[in-house]
Amino acid sequence: MPPRRRLGPDERRAQLLSVGAQLFAQHPYEEVLMEDVAERAGVSRALLYRHFAGKQELFAAVYRQASDRLLEKVPLDRPGDMLGQLEEGLDVHLDYFIAHRNTVLAANRVLAGDPVVQTIIDSELDVLRARLLDVLPLADDSARAAVAAVLKSWLVFVRVLCLDWLTAQTCTRTVLRDTCVGALLGALRPFLEDSRTEADGH
Repeated sequence: MPPRRRLGPDERRAQLLSVGAQLFAQHPYEEVLMEDVAERAGVSRALLYRHFAGKQELFAAVYRQASDRLLEKVPLDRPGDMLGQLEEGLDVHLDYFIAHRNTVLAANRVLAGDPVVQTIIDSELDVLRARLLDVLPLADDSARAAVAAVLKSWLVFVRVLCLDWLTAQTCTRTVLRDTCVGALLGALRPFLEDSRTEADGH
């Protein structure tokens, strides 16, 4: 066991989250043991359990932190560049999904019934939907409710498609991203300003 370091509660929690994130990324959820986390962090199991009551609680904290960081990186703040932001946002998520395949599959499949993990996933999707609504060039305000429903369905579609891709990569990453973007653009076409203008011109 590595020599123990004296850390404050916040520093220790951050360290344990970092170690947990590494182990959940490297191994399937079932293979990660709390004693492994304690050993790698150089702490006793008793100290680890003072911070996290069990493996599911540790995983949920790791996944919440990852979700927060992903949302910080998603560039949905440029109203005039919808396509570019969609591609960049998907790239951010795909980078994480590929680097943390075991973590993503655990959250969405192994722990799909865990209410805490599901709340984290739902919250992330809600934030992404709200941000997309703000940058989309909608033809009029009355379309907002319909577009919100479309976005909700599209985000679920992307999630399922990416999970299947992580399990069996039947296409390239670029094709996967472009498929996701194309699906949204097609679904939103009746509601966007450009398509309305184009239709009026014919």
